[in-house]
Amino acid sequence: MTDILPGAEPQSWAGGPSGALVIHGFTGSPQSMRPLAEAFAAAGFTTELPLLPGHGTSVADMLETSWDDWSVAAEAAYQDLAGRCEHVVVAGLSMGGTLTLWLAARHPEIAGIVCINAAAMDQPEMAELLGPLVEAGETTFDAIGNDIAKKGVTELAYDRTPLLPLMSLAAAIVALQTDLPAIACPVLVLNSPQDHVVPPASSDHIASTVGGPVERVTLQRSYHVATLDHDAEVIAESSIAFALRVCGPN
Repeated sequence: MTDILPGAEPQSWAGGPSGALVIHGFTGSPQSMRPLAEAFAAAGFTTELPLLPGHGTSVADMLETSWDDWSVAAEAAYQDLAGRCEHVVVAGLSMGGTLTLWLAARHPEIAGIVCINAAAMDQPEMAELLGPLVEAGETTFDAIGNDIAKKGVTELAYDRTPLLPLMSLAAAIVALQTDLPAIACPVLVLNSPQDHVVPPASSDHIASTVGGPVERVTLQRSYHVATLDHDAEVIAESSIAFALRVCGPN
């Protein structure tokens, strides 16, 4: 495996009896979620910011991974945190939001989840686009990272998008559809109307499909990687307030 890129390192913070698991997105790294994780930690939460397999190193490493690897890592991170905390909230951006929903469907004890521009809606056109590229022998295509409105801010993400891993994510999103109604915990949905990676309709889909109570926040000034964008403070403040409501004070 290639060395971890500077800034992409996972991180843990000790805190009180409530925990926060914070999950980054596809081809991204903990760098995109570190401000939110730091906000949870500052609010007294025991916080975990894992690095998903194949991420934060090289595209070549990611080509060897799939949804199975990322979901196993997310499950392990959750189990570790839940073993140390009385209550746990999970927050995720983009594919991190997909993993957040996946965890919530399997762990009804989760106190609440935060979905930020989460990928949760089946997009058949993606398979139509990717299939011919794979058949033609392509392994990557143009990058999807760094969709940020704020000038001078850069996401630490790969400069190419690995095709087979992306197809595995698309298949996982299809499978997720039967899980969404089973999610009964409180859900905070934050989304950017100007998102050039995940259709904003994906957040509408989450809000209308999950079984639990839903709160929504619109990130008017940000693009997809909103955690590094103009609304980063809005995300942190609303996420912490939500987590304190569903977990109780630390």
